[in-house]
Amino acid sequence: MIPFQVPSFVNILDFIGTFAFAISGIRLASAKRFDWFGAYVVGLATAIGGGTIRDVLLDVTPAWMTTPVYLICTAIAMFFVIAFGKYVIRLNNTFFIFDSVGLALFTIVGAEKSLALGYPFWVAIIMGSITGAAGGVIRDVFINEIPLIFRKEIYAMACVIGGIAYWLCLKMNLETSVSQIIGGSVVLITRILAVKYRITLPILKGDTEEHGS
Repeated sequence: MIPFQVPSFVNILDFIGTFAFAISGIRLASAKRFDWFGAYVVGLATAIGGGTIRDVLLDVTPAWMTTPVYLICTAIAMFFVIAFGKYVIRLNNTFFIFDSVGLALFTIVGAEKSLALGYPFWVAIIMGSITGAAGGVIRDVFINEIPLIFRKEIYAMACVIGGIAYWLCLKMNLETSVSQIIGGSVVLITRILAVKYRITLPILKGDTEEHGS
């Protein structure tokens, strides 16, 4: 008989983040009129894409290959959207809410995993950002949209700011769970404030004018 293991706080964050990101992907796929299978694939890619890239870079087996929980979480998200589709799909803020929650949770999960494997803080911040933002890039490519991180909105930069906040909390010897909550909250608050007050990064402008001979 396999003994039951109580999920750690990071595991719980990972599961919630998977559910949130899967819903954000499935919701956008629904808006694009994807069928159920297509929507599930988009949701799954959104949920595991960033973590897979992170694990490959960290030279460990991708988490979804060691447990079916990510596939199950995505399936639950799929049925959630099917059951409450008329409310979820029509709400303009639904995508933003679930995407921002997933972004915050996955950033901390990625940073925590990198630190646990002995990598320095700057690698942890990069891995946290990849975990949070890369799934959204894959999602946007699948639904034929310009990836959100390539637009002027504060997206991946929110991951960086949250990752730094998380690391600073650890340096101040705060409890790990407290540091995780603070770091994730910083990502979420940064994203919300950036959208609410239209705070953007400077746009790199090139010379698009044609010069006559």
